Amino acid sequence: MESKSIYQKFLKIEIYFHVLLWSSVLIYPYIKYLEKEGGYMMSLPHELNSLFFKMTISYFLYLWFFPKKNKTKYILIVILVFIANTIAYEYFDRFFHEGDTHFWIHFIANSLTYLGFGVVFFTIYSVKNVYQKQVEIDRLIQEKQKAEIKVLKAKVNPHFLFNTLNTIYANALKKDDKTPSLILKLSNTFRYVLHEGQKEYVSLDQELQHLNDYINLQEERLSNKITVNFSQHVDNEKQKIAPLLLISFVENAFKYSSSIKGQNHIIKIIINVKGNILSFLCQNPFEENIKETIDNEWKESGIGIRNTKERLMLLYPKKHQLQIIKAENQFKIKLEIQL
Repeated sequence: MESKSIYQKFLKIEIYFHVLLWSSVLIYPYIKYLEKEGGYMMSLPHELNSLFFKMTISYFLYLWFFPKKNKTKYILIVILVFIANTIAYEYFDRFFHEGDTHFWIHFIANSLTYLGFGVVFFTIYSVKNVYQKQVEIDRLIQEKQKAEIKVLKAKVNPHFLFNTLNTIYANALKKDDKTPSLILKLSNTFRYVLHEGQKEYVSLDQELQHLNDYINLQEERLSNKITVNFSQHVDNEKQKIAPLLLISFVENAFKYSSSIKGQNHIIKIIINVKGNILSFLCQNPFEENIKETIDNEWKESGIGIRNTKERLMLLYPKKHQLQIIKAENQFKIKLEIQL
């Protein structure tokens, strides 16, 4: 995720920022007086002593005080440490300035300097904390999405199961040679739903095989009522896709087509995958009043188009286009996904 990537980059460059900051503080006086006669008057040990106390108060605030949740409880400690650090610096700085008696002038000047560094490190901490919180928010959102997706995938259409079992039973009574194949396809279908369907992503060939098995089972059950024109053109079957995305549209097509009076209703299914773009078309006959003849349990069973729309929004935000068209007694689904 983008915020996590930015936060990780921030952590990587942070140490370099600290090194650059303190190096600049150390050498700045020497650069400032570089062209002046005699250069900077103070020795390197003097500047290292000054640097030590600046770093001490800065990292005390950065590592201990700023992360505290209830900062007001620790204000007194911070003030005492602030005063102690300034007095300690004044004490050790006297070794480089013998006879200097301007204690309070130095005390106020150094306090303002330390306050300035405190502001700098509070800014660093705030920026870091913003990204850290965003990473945590993203993690919680991702976990919530996974839980939602798991619930959406968990539904299995009981009508499909019972009707297919009835078809297999009828074939078995007739000792039809296709019975073992139908049992295997049904077994593969539910194995896919219960196992592969719980994974985050599967290969395209697995998803398409599941779709093929489902269509074959429905064709056998509704052989006198429905004709399926199914074509697929995939240039890379090993690409990954979220499982059980397309089945709801196909399931819906069979559900409504089988409820219409008459025979030889045509369901048209076309799947094309070129590069990382998947194009899916599912078209079936549709009559508005047919909804009334379908019992509520069947309407609400299965994964469902509404749930699939939600999954698409969660899994492929801004990477899919879904069109649902009802025209001239045809129900048409057009879906394009950037895998």
